[in-house]
Amino acid sequence: MLSHLLQNILSSLNPARIGKAAPLRGRRVTAMAKKGKASQGRWRNPGRIWGLAMVASLALNLTLVVVLVVFLYKDHSGGLGTCAAGAAKESKVAAAAPPLVQDKEDMAAGQEIAVSATSGTRPVSKDSVINLDHGDPTMFESFWRWMGDRGSIVIPAWQTMSYFSDVTNVCWFLEPEFAQEVRRLHNLIGNAVTQDRYIVVGTGSTQLFQAALYALSPSDASEPISVVSAVPYYSSYPAVTGYLRSGLFRWAGDAYTYKGDKYIELVCSPNNPDGSIREAVLNSEAGRTIHDLAYYWPQYTPISSPADHDIMLFTVSKSTGHAGTRLGWAMVKDKDVAKKMVKFIELNTIGVSKDSQLRAAKILKVVSDGYELPNTENTSKLFDYGRRLMTMRWEKLREAVKASGIFSLPEFPSSTCKFTGERTVTNPAFAWLKCEKEGIEDCESFLRSHGMLTRSGRHFGVEPKYVRVSMLDRDETFELLIERLSSLN
Repeated sequence: MLSHLLQNILSSLNPARIGKAAPLRGRRVTAMAKKGKASQGRWRNPGRIWGLAMVASLALNLTLVVVLVVFLYKDHSGGLGTCAAGAAKESKVAAAAPPLVQDKEDMAAGQEIAVSATSGTRPVSKDSVINLDHGDPTMFESFWRWMGDRGSIVIPAWQTMSYFSDVTNVCWFLEPEFAQEVRRLHNLIGNAVTQDRYIVVGTGSTQLFQAALYALSPSDASEPISVVSAVPYYSSYPAVTGYLRSGLFRWAGDAYTYKGDKYIELVCSPNNPDGSIREAVLNSEAGRTIHDLAYYWPQYTPISSPADHDIMLFTVSKSTGHAGTRLGWAMVKDKDVAKKMVKFIELNTIGVSKDSQLRAAKILKVVSDGYELPNTENTSKLFDYGRRLMTMRWEKLREAVKASGIFSLPEFPSSTCKFTGERTVTNPAFAWLKCEKEGIEDCESFLRSHGMLTRSGRHFGVEPKYVRVSMLDRDETFELLIERLSSLN
């Protein structure tokens, strides 16, 4: 289109045409001839007038061409470009990989102002306090910026107005598109059995955890059922279990020391905080088990086989990084248990945001498309990107810990991932750091004094020599972590 426009402009400047006025015909020619020499002086050199006109036309057209080029080739939202005219450019850009680490010049921007950073903001100077207490998965931002508008949706104002999604489904507020993409993704990765399972959607896996406790607790028991988990256990388990002081269940601590027959055991695998692969500790016919598989994805650990348990919890936040969408799902084997979980969510929040489900469905679709559609570049493969980044980060962390000489980290055996076909090791979302230096009894306080906020081992049922450190923050925060750990000795 642009070449055709330029050709028309240049052809209009043909010297053979400039200087030749268009032939004047009929009565207009006769009238002009009668005006004498004065009139002839004005028309003696019409080519000069036409030349000036064409120069003005050329300037105007060139201005329009520049504006048109800028419009057609402008990238939107940091992506690869969205218009058809930029298709050639997009194919070239797609051959490159998304940046695993941001430019240091970008990281240095704004260092003149020192304010404390939270998990949701960037550190603005090298002296900022960095918050690694929460597992805020902002490291995935670079990937989704690179993907541009592929994961975007537009929800019309009239859509998703009803409470109901599918009244024929056990989970009546579950959007069919979301359920479809959940099953598709699990079947692609091979990390969970989906056949003959009921999907229950929740506002994050935390609500689903509460719903599962409600569903598994006997309603006619004389005392609350005990809830246990092997140490180090996820710090939110005791807090959430005891928050409402329910008469149905109560927190009973470490599964290794529990002596009763009736219980609900929480199994997190890979485990938060230490990244270990876990199985149930207790084995009683009267006991029930909930498997928290939030981190059973290829960017964190090799996929050994499809998980096949009665209740399996997953979350969008740790699979794709979209923690703000506040969405999780449970794969439930027993229909009655699924119904009770749905009832809890109905009483708690009258369902789950349909807008969030539609957005999550689109995100999961983009992830699956990256692996299933033909001729898809590596830039579209979320789990490949995440695995490369986590591997790089863990290598840097181990080097920093070795340089400091005062910390230790757990080691993980290698195994073959059924999804990638490669032999790899677990690269957990959190680092379970132990202070080995004599005289340091409280590792969390020690790191806090050096500008690093972490979560103490006390919250996980172990001694304060341990801390949990998030590996999921933005590049700027992670690089500051490595720099500060390396400097400690």
